Formats: sequence, structure tokens, C-alpha cells
Amino acid sequence: MYTLAPDEKKTMVFVYASDLLLRGEAVTKESILVSRWLRTDSAPNFMQILNAQLIMVSGGTVKTFNYPEVLFPTEQCLAFHIAPPTRDPLDYEEDEPNRMMALTHMLVGSFLFDGKLRVSTQTDIGTSLDVSRSPWLSFYEVNISNPFLPQLKMQVPMLLIRPERVCFAMNQ
Repeated sequence: MYTLAPDEKKTMVFVYASDLLLRGEAVTKESILVSRWLRTDSAPNFMQILNAQLIMVSGGTVKTFNYPEVLFPTEQCLAFHIAPPTRDPLDYEEDEPNRMMALTHMLVGSFLFDGKLRVSTQTDIGTSLDVSRSPWLSFYEVNISNPFLPQLKMQVPMLLIRPERVCFAMNQ
């Protein structure tokens, strides 16, 4: 089993892939705000997750596996957040001018995310996504569910999504 270095910590996280949910303890440096980790230069090629539970959702079938350690390719991560009730400070100023919260629904593999994107008041979500060059976007006040896992109902204050790999849906 992995032994933490003196400058490392473990934080319970959820990692979403196209047909997989991974829950476990991410190993990061002490100084890292884990909710923003994948946006930083210290984001790894493989996330080291300890005490991991993998839930595979494929073709309406659900299978669960447990491992003491998983090295998960960050490239395959579609969404990421720390496990409630733990939370980091949000990554924006509420009084920032010309910004609004836009209600958005996302399809992340078989997972459904309902929440808010912070966008300019001068544009719409589609234009904001087109001009954004960031590989990760923050998504706020998110309700998470999955039709194949009816027991999974979770709310998180913030998560990171990989915008080029998820489907956005808006209600009028």
C-alpha cells in the first residue's frame, strides 16, 4: 500500500469517465486545492487514487470493483470533484461584473449533471464554449444522477468538466 510523503495529502474525490465512476482518495501535494487540481501545472498524467471503488455502467449493467490503488489516466476524465461534505472555496468572485450563472444540463457518459455555468452577460453559452480555450470548466451548484444508478443522487458546490467531451443541453 502506498505511503504518503510528508508533503502529500489524501482527499476523497469522484472521477467520471464515459462508462465509469471512480470514488477514492486522490493523492496530491498539501498545497493543492484539490477542486482545482486538474487545472494546474501539477495535474498528473495518471491520477493516483487509493482505496478506490470503481462502478462500471455499460449497456444498462452496473458492476462494482474495489482496489487498494488505481492509477487513472487523467486524459479519460470527463468530470471531477471532491466528495461532499468537503469543499474548497469557489473559484470566482460573486461581485465580478458582467457575469451570470446560466442553468445548464450536461450529459457526462451516462451521468446527468444539472447546474450552472458562469458566463458573460454579453454572450450565450454556445459562444462562451466556442471562445473558451480552457481544457477544464467549472460547473456550480450541481445535482448529479444516473438513470442506471437510481440510488446515486448527489449535490456538489463545484466540479470541473472537460467541455469538449460532454454534451450540453439547455432549457428555455
